[in-house]
Amino acid sequence: MLVKHCVISALTRSTSHSPSSSSSTVLRRQQFLVRTLCASRTHLPKLIKAMSSTSEADAESVLRTVTPSLDPERHKGQAGKIAVIGGCREYTGAPYFAAISALKIGADLSHVFCTKDAAPVIKSYSPELIVHPVLEESYTISQFSEEEKRKVQDEVIGEVDKWMERFDCLVIGPGLGRDPFLLECVSKIMLLAKKFNVPFVVDGDGLLLVTNSIDLVKSYPLAVLTPNVNEYKRLVQKVLNCEVDEEKAEDQLRSLAKQIGGVTILRKGKTDLISNGEIVKSVSIYGSPRRCGGQGDILSGSVAVFLSWAQQLKSGPESPSESPAILGCIAASGLLRKAASLAFTKHKRSTLTSDIIECLGESLEDICPVS
Repeated sequence: MLVKHCVISALTRSTSHSPSSSSSTVLRRQQFLVRTLCASRTHLPKLIKAMSSTSEADAESVLRTVTPSLDPERHKGQAGKIAVIGGCREYTGAPYFAAISALKIGADLSHVFCTKDAAPVIKSYSPELIVHPVLEESYTISQFSEEEKRKVQDEVIGEVDKWMERFDCLVIGPGLGRDPFLLECVSKIMLLAKKFNVPFVVDGDGLLLVTNSIDLVKSYPLAVLTPNVNEYKRLVQKVLNCEVDEEKAEDQLRSLAKQIGGVTILRKGKTDLISNGEIVKSVSIYGSPRRCGGQGDILSGSVAVFLSWAQQLKSGPESPSESPAILGCIAASGLLRKAASLAFTKHKRSTLTSDIIECLGESLEDICPVS
């Protein structure tokens, strides 16, 4: 308490000479930061235990540490600004699932950058999402010259560039499709994110892009890959030049992440495995036997939120030793599994992804109750 008192007093003194129009706002933000940092001290010992040398992570302890408290002093955007890059003619559900899951967990703002055909559909799903119809597919520019196509690509990147610095994390791939021109644009968006040091989670067809162009993520510590069984198989074959070895699953995952330069990989499965090339953590709590499509989209949106929250903790004086990406993956995996379990108890065989999304808030509240 003495430390807290001294810090707040110092902050008050540091703003006492600033113009009155801005000093109160600055002070409120600084005091909120102090309260957040002090609150994190309560859960830090539990987090250290949760991240001990054993493989199974204590996902609930990580969730309690990473999830920020609700505070009336916060303003819109402080709890996370997430952007999903994906959505085309054929696939509009996946980007919606990822974006709405981020909001349901507690992010303040959720954007979707999609093609013009996908935008009206995604907008109709929910007015909560900010939808940008800026991406282009090959069929819309098939009559263009190469120079005109390059101009369109520059315009697409320019539209995303306007927003990039505002985002805390991107989700790249849900509903993206495999159109060559679209994938080329997205590869440049990934380079843009790296330029601004914006973390990103790669899922779905974004993983196909990465598998074919590993340099897009290689040695970028703020990149998270979330492959399913087939996507993981392709990564292993491409990077390690071998087949998946289930008997040495943890060692192989560690080797894969290390070979890609320390990116974090969340291998989805009956037990989720997470590694950044140094450590391997598993999450096997809860879960559901219902394997409806779209749960991976929930996971990618969830990882983005928890990663951004863990990133905020990392800037504090008593930050967790583990990387924000590892913590974000553990928290997201644990929460999705709990929500899926809860949804299954209610709906059994008829459980859908939308049912799981509706259980996210209740599941998080059960672990991290609002005081």
